[in-house]
Amino acid sequence: MKFLDQAKIFVKSGDGGRGCVSFRREKYIEFGGPNGGDGGKGGSVIFEAVENLNTLIDFRYQQHFKAPRGQHGMGSEMAGAKGEDLVIKVPVGTEIVAEDGKTVLADMTEAGQRFLIAKGGDGGRGNVRFKSSTNQAPRYAEPGWPGEEKWVWLKLKIIADVGLIGLPNAGKSTFLAAVTRARPKIADYPFTTIYPNLGVAWIDNREVVLADIPGLIEGAHEGIGLGDRFLKHVERCSAFLHLIDATTEDVVSAYRTIHKELELYKADLLKKPEVVALNKCDSLPQEEISAKCAALQKASGKQVFAISAVAKFGLPEALHAVAQYVTRPTKVEPEAEPETEPVKKTWSPLD
Repeated sequence: MKFLDQAKIFVKSGDGGRGCVSFRREKYIEFGGPNGGDGGKGGSVIFEAVENLNTLIDFRYQQHFKAPRGQHGMGSEMAGAKGEDLVIKVPVGTEIVAEDGKTVLADMTEAGQRFLIAKGGDGGRGNVRFKSSTNQAPRYAEPGWPGEEKWVWLKLKIIADVGLIGLPNAGKSTFLAAVTRARPKIADYPFTTIYPNLGVAWIDNREVVLADIPGLIEGAHEGIGLGDRFLKHVERCSAFLHLIDATTEDVVSAYRTIHKELELYKADLLKKPEVVALNKCDSLPQEEISAKCAALQKASGKQVFAISAVAKFGLPEALHAVAQYVTRPTKVEPEAEPETEPVKKTWSPLD
């Protein structure tokens, strides 16, 4: 399944049914009078957030959504049936944005949340409604009211507890594969990951959702590289796990580059808790690791974890450090230990 986080669709609610012009024509009833029923109300268009979706790919193949109209009124004062509501299911975390691309109409952040985007048109009144002492045989009925129609943008911002941030080739995908069952594409070249990947890790018997955020390079907020398309996905994270490639000559510059992009995109992102980890430490001698950790700690003012996603050391410590900032209620780990539990520390060049 391909990942799609933005789509533009057209929605239209159903028109109301026409009222009926009808008269009683029964034997032995000399003055039957009007008996035309009302038209039915048109169906409404409703968005519903569901848990079992994580992409907007379905909206690439269908962009027009129209609810059925109401049934027309009938004789014998029978009202037309109401048009059935059209429920459009979207992933949790989807924003419903107006056609201008800026005005947020609704933010679907919880499973089961619903939003009425287009109300169905009211049905027209039948001629029985217009009967009066001065007009005992009205030959007029109302047409149904038209439904609403509009173009809207669907913008998905994935909901994850922890966002994995860092420059390309920092080892984010490898880290995600090491601590969860996610299997992202991993290769030794920049921009291997071209869309966010999600994985679930169990930390202290709690479920923690991690998201690998791709495309963060210098100038990303201006559209360079993959641009700011995926920066929006870090907005909902409770905390960041900032991975830095230990084989990079200037690790402090790599750290500051990501911080600058987050600040230029949205300054509030820097207020989120952050855990810094120096990845790929299995490739360096202990003296160099210690020196780079000290430099990073001085630049960031935070504790720096020396880890290796490939050799699987230091992972539990980094995960426990970032999991303390996850505040949402999470599932409890099942009795059987999942395969996603990180491998415990067995060896480290720092030992």
